[in-house]
Amino acid sequence: MYYVYILKLKNKQYYIGCTKDLRSRLKKHKHHAVPTTSRIRPEELVFYAAFKSKEKAYVFEKYLKSSSGFAFRNKRLI
Repeated sequence: MYYVYILKLKNKQYYIGCTKDLRSRLKKHKHHAVPTTSRIRPEELVFYAAFKSKEKAYVFEKYLKSSSGFAFRNKRLI
């Protein structure tokens, strides 16, 4: 399974990521081992979705990072 997830950061912004091992990735975020979130601590996991296909997961992650995905995220996911 592949996971697309949204983290709420301490500065009230959101981080969108994709991974094969969600638990391991969340631990890395917590211990500042992910360069993108190393300076701003994640506050909580607010959403995740599981996909059987790596391609579908990455397409959904890309969509969430787009302007229409941003609006969808704010209206439906968080």
